[in-house]
Amino acid sequence: MSSTTYNRILEESQSLSSEEMEQLIQELEDRRRLLDQTPQNRQRAWKDLRGKAPYPLCGEDAQDWVSRTRRESDERRLAG
Repeated sequence: MSSTTYNRILEESQSLSSEEMEQLIQELEDRRRLLDQTPQNRQRAWKDLRGKAPYPLCGEDAQDWVSRTRRESDERRLAG
């Protein structure tokens, strides 16, 4: 940020009420925390992983896997 922008923001902040200043400080602090987060400290969102795994992941279609494991579970339950 240029010093001109900084000085303009500082000047305009002079007219803020105490509550508005507190709100501005909080918002700036929140933004600073986000910028300071390193990638390894940032919690990943599931959507970040979208498209990363090949299809089919383990060589088997997901629905086929669900059907097979349910069938195997039923067979074990009936046999036991």
